[in-house]
Order: sequence, then C-alpha cells, then structure tokens
Amino acid sequence: MKSKHPETIALHAGWRKDATQNSVVVPIHQTTSYEFDSTEHAANLFSLSDFGNIYTRIMNPTTAVLEERLAALEGGVAGLAMSSGQAAELVAITNICHAGDNFVSSTNLYGGTWNMFQNTLSTFGIEVRYVNPDNPEAFREATDERTRCYFAETLPNPKLEVFPIKEVAEIGRSLGVPLIVDNTAAPIICKPIEHGAAIVVHSTTKYIGGHGTSIGGIIIDGGNFDWEKHGERFPMLTQPDPSYHGAVWTDAVKPLGPIAYIIKARVTQLRDMGTAMSPFNAFMFIQGMETLPLRIRAHCENAEKVAKYLNGHKDVTKVIHPSLMTGEAKRRAKEHLNGGLGALIGFELAGGKEAGSKFIDSLKLLYHVANIGDTRSLAIHPASTTHQQLNPDEQLQAGVTPGYVRLSIGIEHIDDIISDLDQALKSI
Repeated sequence: MKSKHPETIALHAGWRKDATQNSVVVPIHQTTSYEFDSTEHAANLFSLSDFGNIYTRIMNPTTAVLEERLAALEGGVAGLAMSSGQAAELVAITNICHAGDNFVSSTNLYGGTWNMFQNTLSTFGIEVRYVNPDNPEAFREATDERTRCYFAETLPNPKLEVFPIKEVAEIGRSLGVPLIVDNTAAPIICKPIEHGAAIVVHSTTKYIGGHGTSIGGIIIDGGNFDWEKHGERFPMLTQPDPSYHGAVWTDAVKPLGPIAYIIKARVTQLRDMGTAMSPFNAFMFIQGMETLPLRIRAHCENAEKVAKYLNGHKDVTKVIHPSLMTGEAKRRAKEHLNGGLGALIGFELAGGKEAGSKFIDSLKLLYHVANIGDTRSLAIHPASTTHQQLNPDEQLQAGVTPGYVRLSIGIEHIDDIISDLDQALKSI
C-alpha cells in the first residue's frame, strides 16, 4: 500500500518484513560482503547488468531501506546514504563538478559548509561563487558555461530566512543548472523537490535520527532534472566515464528510470571516497524516522512559543524565527513551509558577547552542544563554535554576530523549557 502521508511513509516505505524470518523490524546487516551465486552473477553485478549487493562500502540491505524510505518521504526517486551530512554535501557537489568548474551558493550557510566550499573544494579546483539569496536573480548573474549547480539551505542556520527555492530553481532550469537544497532543518515541513529542487541532502544526524547517537547523511535524487538535455554542462553524466569502463550514465541506467545522477554517485563517488554509512547507524536512523512526523510537530510548536516568550523579554534585542518575520521573508516561509516553521531560534542579547556567554553557562535544562535536531533542547554561541573558522566579514554574511545565540528547541514540556531560559536570562 502506497501513501502520501509522512506518518505512514516514515513507518512503512521500503520494508514490510524479512523474507526469511518474517521479522517486522529491519535487521542490521552487519557484513562487509556478499556471496555471489556464480561467476556470471558476479560479473553481471560489476558490469551493472544486474543490481545487487557486492560490498557494504557501496550498498547494504539495511542502508537500502533507509535510502528508499527517505527518498519516498522527500518525493524523490532514489537515495544514497553517507557517513555524515558533510560527506553528503561533498559528494552531491563533486558528482557533477570537476576541476575548472564552479557552482553558485547562497551566503546563508552553516559554517562548516561554508568552510568546505571556500577552502577544501578550492583545492579540488572547484570554485564557489557566493550570492545573497535576497535577490534570486543574483544566481543567474553569477552563472556561466562552467556553472554546474546551485546550492542552498531551506532554513539556513543561523539567519533562518527560508530560501527562495521555487524562484532559484526556475532560474536554474532555464539555464540548465540544477538546484541542490540542504533540507536538514526542515524535514516533513518542506519538500524542496515539489518546489523545483533537483537534489536534496540531509544530515541525518539531526532531526531524522533525533536521538543524538549517530552521524550520517543522505543525498536524494528528485528524478526531475533532464541531464541529457543539458549534456554540455554535465559531461560526467552524458559522456563515457573512464572510471567505470566508459559507461555513459544517462544511457546505462535509462531502463531503470531517471536515476543517472544517484547511480553515478554510488558507483563512482561512494566507491572511491569510501564515505559509506555504517549499517548500525542506518538502523538507528530508521528507528528515528518512525517518530519524525510526530516529533517535528512538537519541535515546531514549542519553538513558536519560545520565540514569542523571547520576543517580549526586556533583555533580548532581537529574535530570529520565521513566525516573527515580515515582508518577503514571511512570504517565503508561508510558500515553502507546511505544518510548522522550524525549531531553530536565534536571538541577540543587549549585553552582547559577554551576556551570551553568561546565558549559556547558566542553562540547566538545555544542553550546550554543537548540534541541532535532538529531542532535547540545545544552545550554542555560533561565533565562537560552529562559525569560528569564518572571518568576521564572512560571519556577518552568514548572519552571525558576536552576541548571537542559537537555540534548537526540543520536545520537553514547554513550561520547563521556558523556565530554564528565564532563569538563565535572570543570571545575566
């Protein structure tokens, strides 16, 4: 039975029972390799004449369930699990960007992503061009014949202004450039593929897991971008690939559907970089997914109440949350978010950096950790942690000021969350 409802998809997509033991819960296939039926079977797997398990670095039965389930949840055609969210972003870009190519990215990014794009990818010979998403046309202006993709976060951390997915996706499609969207902060409440994104990535470490026990990421192929039509931009998909005995990916997988991008990522990028997700972590993320639709509702409801509380506090000079935004930022949130406005909140204290540090050190219920998306409520000072590698100008472009504090609101009782925030504010 197929369903369009996330509550059902999160529990049932990609799995019914184990064919041998009738197990309802997905087993952990903690194995490195798989026995071939014959030499012919092995040869067919390696030539991609047949698809199946060869080696867990490339594919694993437990991980495959997670991939199918998350692809169904996002409305994509296929998924590829990764060892972390950073690995997912790296492979998503390098799957179509080679030395000499460039891509255009929103300035509103997580600090680790900015650093990887600006510094690590430059050593690969790949150029990132940053533009302010307040003006979607800036993406068009930054595009040339070597531009391979656009990149953005749905709910960028820390600005929390919803990215104009639809507008930028339309610009990209008119030029033959796909939009890659990191939807880590908005699972369930935003479906970037429905708004025109070609590829979605997640750090499964965050809301998808929810429990704060496992590191992982995923790439989801929307199956909605015509790579052949714009073949001059994507020779790595439409021309013979020397790393896989001359396979032309858009031709090789055509009988299986529009999955050229994700298959190439699996059998070349994942094969060579080795950024595979542990089967045990895949199992843990499957457990987290089962309650994701329920949790995200509670996260969002609590966050709106916290934003309202902070917005009325005398020591708080600014609160950043979609529920309090106006103008174009409010319109984008209304257009792209459904069923909640996210669980991340940013705010500024009148006392600046010193007050922010004192506030965090005074928290008793909220955890001071470098993460988001836990069931628990979390707090951090981005300028000295998550965005520390950026210079002051880059921090400001990303939305980080010296006194900025970020909260990731959990699913504890709202009275207890506000009580802890209140006593910490009184300690300043």
